[in-house]
Formats: sequence, structure tokens, C-alpha cells
Amino acid sequence: MRAAVVGAGSLGTIIGALIAQAGKQIDLLDTNREHVEALNRMGATITGSIELNVPVTALTPDEMTGQYDLVFLLTKQTSNQQTLTQLLPHLHADSVVCTLQNGIPEHAVASIVGAQRTVGGAVGFGATWIKPGVSSLTSSYAALKNFAFEIGEIDGVVRPRLAQVQSYLECVGNTDIRTDLMGIRFSKLLMNATFSGMSAALGCTFGDVLNDARAMTCVAFVANECIKVAHAHGVRLVTMQGEDLETFEFDTAADIPSKMPLYRKIWGAHAALKASMLQDLEKGRDTEIRYINGLVCEKGRERRVATPFNDKVVELVLEAQIRRGVNRFADLNRFDALLAAHVADLRYHTA
Repeated sequence: MRAAVVGAGSLGTIIGALIAQAGKQIDLLDTNREHVEALNRMGATITGSIELNVPVTALTPDEMTGQYDLVFLLTKQTSNQQTLTQLLPHLHADSVVCTLQNGIPEHAVASIVGAQRTVGGAVGFGATWIKPGVSSLTSSYAALKNFAFEIGEIDGVVRPRLAQVQSYLECVGNTDIRTDLMGIRFSKLLMNATFSGMSAALGCTFGDVLNDARAMTCVAFVANECIKVAHAHGVRLVTMQGEDLETFEFDTAADIPSKMPLYRKIWGAHAALKASMLQDLEKGRDTEIRYINGLVCEKGRERRVATPFNDKVVELVLEAQIRRGVNRFADLNRFDALLAAHVADLRYHTA
């Protein structure tokens, strides 16, 4: 079987390296020529929760030849049209494209490569791109090994090809095949919209968000909006990383303090993580905010579900994109009017 990781950035470098270490053929494709050259010259170096160097084969997209049986898609959704159009000549009728992107990308991917070639999955760990050839695993090693991936088909049918996808991803960490992909996607959307969204909006790590009571109150509202939007679309969130994310729903802000221990339990293992959207902002790039918190807002409008906290996150990140810079925690006070309107006299007591 011939396989490739398309988008060998922070996550893709780690995924490709661990698959290669397990002895499977895998090409790492990325548009960053300096990164590709470093991978070929020095191997893929993983730092952080693990220390590892693995020889790999890396290519730029224009260097692709032949056809691939299996492709793991890890590019930003903002580049899907260009990336997938360039990939099409290198797919055959039975090729499988497994999108591991943020948000809910399956239908957009399927519109280009065909639904018969599209499967999806959620990634349960985080990483930071350090420099050409080097990526840091910023989630704990336990999170990587126990909750790496959850994969499935758009229609929920378990087909034999999922076992092939699983055999590759198991080289990285535990990979569960699920029949409820949309439930998984909304669950991962909640995980991204909360801490990735706030990390990008405030210019800080997940741990910084966890340690700030006001920020955590905003996180609670972001999560609550995501759940209510999912319910409005007939989707229930699924268990992720061993926990029921439906628990984060509430009808009154007085329930927020009771949610905090679970937030710390789930995201404590990822405290060092800096959202990929924040990494993009720091590099002067556009982010995927429209496909994460922006997707919650869009889906909310479709069912007349208000999403003011997600709206604010989108507003702040888009402003940061325009100014091409982030201000650490400087914009937290931009949530104060929302908090005052929704929290009453709780005074952000979330400990």
C-alpha cells in the first residue's frame, strides 16, 4: 500500500514519523520546501513529551508521482480547494482520503475527491511546529497513546477500508472506529472551539486559559453554545478521551462552577499546548477560525441558536489576523460585557 500525509506540519510530522518508525511506507508532503529538505536531510525530530528522530521521505506537492492508496489530510481547510485539486491526479478509484482536519470538513472534502473516497477522523492530541524538521508533542504521551484518533464514515457504515486506515494510525496511538462520525466531529469541534479558540483569541497556552477564572467562564459558555447548536441539528456529542462532553451543557450560569473539575481533568494533560490557530497568528498567517468557532456560529444561525461567546472569539481572532499580531490576554476584557449580561453575580467564581 502506498500512503501519504498531506500537510506535514506540527501534527503531520509526528503522525508521519511514527508511521514510518513502525515500518510502513509513508510520504510526508508539505509546501514548505525548507521543512521538506530538513526532513529528508536530518529525519523527523519529535521533541516535547517524547524525544525521537526518524528517517522519513518528504516531498513538496509538485514532486508527487504515481497514485496513492491512502492519504491522511492535515492541511488547513483554507487550502482545501488547491490542495485536493492538486492531489486528484494522484488518486485512483479506490483511494481513501482520511481527513484529520479541524472542524467538520468531510462534506467539503467529498465534494472534491468524491464521497466514495472520503472518510474522517478526530485527533486527540496536540503539537507545535518548532522549526524545519522539528515538531513538539505538547500533549502528554498518555494522551497520545490512549486517545490518538477516532475515525468513521460520513454515513456511519463500517466498511473494510476503515480497518486499513486504523492499521496505519494505530502506529501513532489508540484508534477507535466509530459509527457516529458527526457526533465525534461536534465533540472535537467543542474541544477546539473552547481551548483552541480562547488560546488564539487571548494569545496564550491552554494552561493559561485553565488558570484564569474569567477565561474559564468564557470557555464554559463557548462549550454550552456548541452543545446546543449540535442538539438543534439532531446531533448528540459522544464520549471523547473517556469523558461525556454532554456534561458541559447547562441552562443557568450557576451550574458553571460544577463543570470546572472536568475541564481540568480533560485539558490538564494539554496545558502546554498552544493552539495551531495561535501559531498561525504568530507567523502572520490566516487561521481556520471560520471553520471552528465560526462553524458553531454558522450552524447556530441555521437553527436560530444564539452564539455570542463564539461570535466574540471569531471577532477577536479575525482582528488579530488583520493586525498580524497577538496581545497576550489583552483582549480578555472584551468579554466583560457578555459576562456581565450572562453571569449576573457569580463574579467568575469557577474554581
